[in-house]
Amino acid sequence: MMVLNDKQIAKRAAQGMIEPFVDKQVRDVVVESNYEGKLVSTTGKKLTKVVSYGLSSFGYDIRIGTKFRVFSNAHGCPVIDPKNFEPKVLVEIEVEPHEAVIIPPNSYVLGLSLEYFRIPNDIIALCHGKSTLARSGILVNVTPFEPGWVGHAVLEISNMTPLPAKVYAGEGIAQVLFLKGEPPATTYADRQGRYQDQRDIVTSRV
Repeated sequence: MMVLNDKQIAKRAAQGMIEPFVDKQVRDVVVESNYEGKLVSTTGKKLTKVVSYGLSSFGYDIRIGTKFRVFSNAHGCPVIDPKNFEPKVLVEIEVEPHEAVIIPPNSYVLGLSLEYFRIPNDIIALCHGKSTLARSGILVNVTPFEPGWVGHAVLEISNMTPLPAKVYAGEGIAQVLFLKGEPPATTYADRQGRYQDQRDIVTSRV
C-alpha cells in the first residue's frame, strides 16, 4: 500500500473524495460576535486562532461540525449495550461555528465531520486524533473509511480528564491518512454497510 501525499490527495479531492476541501493548513480565521454574542464568520480583519484543519503533507485534517450528542445518564440507563443501544443517553446539542461544546469529565460526545467523503474503491482511509487535543486529554476514535464508503464521519470524542473539556465546532478534530491499494473484491458499498451515506449522527447499529 502507498500513502497519498498532498498532491495526490488534492487530485482525488478534485474528483469528489473530500467536500468541502481546503487546500492548505488553516490556523486562524476571521470571526466576530453577532448581535446575540455568538461567534460568526465575517469579512472583518480580526484573526482568531483555531485548531488547525485542511491539507497537510501526507494527510488531511478534518473539522467537526456544529451538531453533537453529549452522553448523559439522566434517564438512569443501567448499562451500555452496543447490541441494544439506548439513544436517550445522548442529548442533542447544536452550536455555532467556533463555539465550544462542553464534554463532561470522564465522558464523551458524538460529532459529525463537516466534510463529506466519497472513498474510491482503491483507497482506505485511517483517522487519527490531533496532538493538540490529545495533549489536553481529549481523544478521538473513528473506524477506517473503507473502500466504497460515502458519508459524513461520526466521531467519538472522549474527555479522559476529571475536568470539563471544550471542543470547538467548525475546527480541526482529526487527521485522515489515505492509503492506496488494489481494489477489494467487495467494497463497503457492495455489501451495503450499515453506515453508508450517513448525513446525521447515527448511533450504534447491529
